Amino acid sequence: MRVEVTTWYLEMLDPSQLNFSPPGDYELRIEQARIPSPELSRFLYSSVGGDWYWLDRLTWNYDQWMQYLDRPELETWVAYLSGTPAGFIELEAQNNRNVKVNYFGLLRAFIGKRLGGHLLSVGVERAWAMGAQRVWLHTCSLDGPNALNNYKARGFKVYKSVVRVETLPDRPPGPWEGAY
Repeated sequence: MRVEVTTWYLEMLDPSQLNFSPPGDYELRIEQARIPSPELSRFLYSSVGGDWYWLDRLTWNYDQWMQYLDRPELETWVAYLSGTPAGFIELEAQNNRNVKVNYFGLLRAFIGKRLGGHLLSVGVERAWAMGAQRVWLHTCSLDGPNALNNYKARGFKVYKSVVRVETLPDRPPGPWEGAY
């Protein structure tokens, strides 16, 4: 199907702009995945993005995942709720002291439990600790319905938007083929 997709580019230019969302009353742990693991990263990517048309990396093989992950400028942080992976944020240090939030989101079972604001806050704090002078990301109208509002609530400002037409499958792929 052909759909019109809006992509918003957002940035934060100073750590003081972060509206930190405190953790809720739950057993949440956010930990860096320090060992490059294509299995873990593919699980997170497809489990979080399967409902939102995250398609770009689904065709990557093991070597492509490893080549992407095994770089000092890339960090993956995983949120665990009572020991279960609940979501992740992927940060990439770039030129000119920019840090990009490449991917961020929650697994379906954890959406709506007030985890996303806190995970994003912790991730943005980490981006500043990486030496950022600017933290940026993009999201689009295909992402979760709360994505753009969460970014804005944390203090990100839209600096550009682009509308394009894309050809997509009739429905998102889900976390794995046949999951739904």
